[in-house]
Amino acid sequence: MTSESCRLYLISPPAIELSAFKKQLAEAFSGGDVASFQLRLKDASDADILKAAEALIPICHEHDAAFIMNDRADRALKCHADGVHIGQDDGDIKKIRAQVGKDMIIGASCHDSRHLAMVAGEDGADYVAFGAFYPTKSKNPEAMKKWGVPSPEILSWWSENTLLPCVAIGGITPANCAPLVKAGADFIAAITAVWEHPDGPARAVEAFNRAIERALT
Repeated sequence: MTSESCRLYLISPPAIELSAFKKQLAEAFSGGDVASFQLRLKDASDADILKAAEALIPICHEHDAAFIMNDRADRALKCHADGVHIGQDDGDIKKIRAQVGKDMIIGASCHDSRHLAMVAGEDGADYVAFGAFYPTKSKNPEAMKKWGVPSPEILSWWSENTLLPCVAIGGITPANCAPLVKAGADFIAAITAVWEHPDGPARAVEAFNRAIERALT
């Protein structure tokens, strides 16, 4: 089942140099439609993450994109993020909803699990994320083995049975995103394919948008 629309969901590299990355993010937005941006810094201090959020949120909002904080609801609240994305070890969605209020977006990683996705939806998540669909730098082989590698069919099943949006993530490029778009992904998440594109992030976003449009038609 093809989704009626599908948009790009950018995720930051695990480490950034802030002044340079501000320019990269603005360049990415100049390449075309981007629905949201997630700040996912894995080894940075709280202070550095909040400093990055303060600098990057205005760039996102200038381009009508939601700013999502990874992992921590408390940090999302401190920086006035539009949303928080949580993994399976980052807390209970019902408790997080009570913490952040009704208006903040909550996304949940559900890997290759229909059960986790259904529970996340029932508990109040605003979207679920499936993946990694392809080999990716952001998830080591042990994590891939632990959580499983989904097939595009999980996106079709989800879109046919629920109204809650779903994100496809993990090793996705303009060249391999079409099966996921056609299967029903509402959002395609990208990290390496954008920030390490040889011609820069704007060209990567352009390429993703072209590939998504072709897959939808």
